[in-house]
Amino acid sequence: MAIDAARRFRPVAIALLTVSDTRTPQDDTSGDLLAARIEGAGHVLAARAIERDDAAAIAARLEGWITAPAVDAIVATGGTGLTGRDVTPEALERVRQAHHGRDIPGFGELFRWISYRTIGTSTVQSRACAVVAGGTYIFALPGSNGAVKDGWDHILAEQLDSRNRPCNFVELMPRLREV
Repeated sequence: MAIDAARRFRPVAIALLTVSDTRTPQDDTSGDLLAARIEGAGHVLAARAIERDDAAAIAARLEGWITAPAVDAIVATGGTGLTGRDVTPEALERVRQAHHGRDIPGFGELFRWISYRTIGTSTVQSRACAVVAGGTYIFALPGSNGAVKDGWDHILAEQLDSRNRPCNFVELMPRLREV
């Protein structure tokens, strides 16, 4: 990461969604890690919720947040695996299509490359992904603590920092609603 000290840091309002059939606010360790990293980086934790592994419920929660003016980006953790209950990527796709949004294919590719250094070939079981929908970034990370650390520390911390050069997601935010 190349931080340009001459540029002003602009905090991003981020909503955090944990997708799980079993986690509660008391034991959502990956959500806690991510919340701490969001706030520790100087961003605003705009909202936080837990949704069960249900594509319609996840999509409804995402819809509510992308239409909220106080949310610039959403980070979801969990539900990106290969089993039948892992439906977070499908929920993102529903929302993306409903808003004629765009995929960010490099996000998942880069996440798996970074994750490979930690967990080897097991990274092929991850369907980490990202889209832009309704002018809002939506990122989906696996639900493990290690995956949250990899995704935030090595991708999102840099791309959600307005001072990051040569480019970053923040500088594109005012133009995300262009048609």
